[in-house]
Amino acid sequence: METLTPDPRRWWALGALVASMLTLGFDTTILNVALPTMAADLGASTGQQQWMADAYVVVFAALMLPAGLLGDRFGRRLMLIAGLAVFLGGSLIGALAGDVNWVIAARALMGVGAALITPLALSVLPTLFAHDEQPKANAIVSGASALGLPLGPIIGGWLLNHFWWGSVFLVNVPMAAIGIAACVFLLPETRDPASPKVDTVSTALTATGLGALIYAIIEAPAKGWGDPLVPAMFVAAVALIAALVVRERRVERPMLDMTLLTHRGFLFNTIAATLVMFVLSGLLFVLPPYLQAVLGNDAFGTGVRLLPMMGGILIASRTAPQAVTRFGARATVSAGLVVLAFSALLASRTTTDSGYGFTALWLSITGLGFGFSLMPAMAGALGALPRDRAGSGSGLLMTMRQVGGAIGIALLGSLLASTYRDRLDVTALPAQAADTAGESVVAAHIVAEKTGSAELLASANSAYVHGMGVVMLVCGLAALVSALLAAAFLPGTPRPTKTSTAPDMAVEEADARQ
Repeated sequence: METLTPDPRRWWALGALVASMLTLGFDTTILNVALPTMAADLGASTGQQQWMADAYVVVFAALMLPAGLLGDRFGRRLMLIAGLAVFLGGSLIGALAGDVNWVIAARALMGVGAALITPLALSVLPTLFAHDEQPKANAIVSGASALGLPLGPIIGGWLLNHFWWGSVFLVNVPMAAIGIAACVFLLPETRDPASPKVDTVSTALTATGLGALIYAIIEAPAKGWGDPLVPAMFVAAVALIAALVVRERRVERPMLDMTLLTHRGFLFNTIAATLVMFVLSGLLFVLPPYLQAVLGNDAFGTGVRLLPMMGGILIASRTAPQAVTRFGARATVSAGLVVLAFSALLASRTTTDSGYGFTALWLSITGLGFGFSLMPAMAGALGALPRDRAGSGSGLLMTMRQVGGAIGIALLGSLLASTYRDRLDVTALPAQAADTAGESVVAAHIVAEKTGSAELLASANSAYVHGMGVVMLVCGLAALVSALLAAAFLPGTPRPTKTSTAPDMAVEEADARQ
């Protein structure tokens, strides 16, 4: 790697990248707190709320790999500026949107921007910092992204208590603008003309295949499994994803390198990380309506009450490297998944009379399980690969994590919607009011307030908590299965003297891209 002359402006440039990653970090969680308010103001059903969350994740997952290649070929600074500009534009559209469809479109556009920002923010660091400074720079950028997770619910809740729901989008605008200005004036332009060309066919197959799968899962409860469109979309998703796999196995320089999955350590650590994101994304989707509608907290109170889980994640992520050093990665990941399974099974026992104390308990345990399973699994996945394949392995790992998150929101949200609708008692309501109440627990509260029906309010709360319990039970079983797979199939590597961390992985990825 070439020796770099330290640029005195490099730490200012790093500050701009930190602002960008911090924005992406809290944008991951800020919308979840806003969804109940948006559901009430826009009349969004559970399915439409799922699309508001998933439009961002699906596009992000589909475009992250080609976005990195675009930066390599046409200039990383140029593509990073383009990503920030697209993210800014999507945020403006979301803030000004007047109906659900425009919000979904805005979220999809923000997903395009995030796909450009995430891989390129790390890949430009080697152009700014000498090799001995890169671990510190990567740690700062990775820490900013992680810090955004607990900040999201708090910032979102405060904004919703003082402004309209569009403010959760508008807050991104100044952050993205600062990032653009800093990239223009502080970042040097770099590219790698030898990188593979962007495969538009593979990109299209990824986006359409994943989109068809998510559409079928989200729309099945509303349209019914007997609707011809639902099985047709499932068949289309399988065909498109199969075509993607066949194509990627045949091309000389694949965008999505499936041969990486032949490395046992990479495969099963990736499965563990994907299932963890499946559980986390589904949980963050179903929990805010419970805290806000059922327990009666305002938006800011809802955000604050998510902190036990975020605190558990941060504590575990700090202590997980020591656990890996002492007990080994396989034991740490398996134990983290068992803790996650226990917390989810405990959460499934929540009732309408449990109160927040019980919720705070299982949220704290959930955060510990996430932290002890996700970070070591990611480090173990990349640690199982040769150094020269760390870049492509990181891209595939991050893509699979996003896919797991998208399916988690779609599948667990649909399970909740179906269970809630079946359990809700609307026999005394007119047909139109009954349909509205069945769309979401927030809608049921609005109908109950207008009709003065205490019975509907009690039924809606009971139905939602029951549906959430079913979702938590599924999450617990998924985590338990993942723990068994990790214990059985993860390589029993020797205990390392120095544990890989997220910043170490980022350095390896950046080195591999140079």
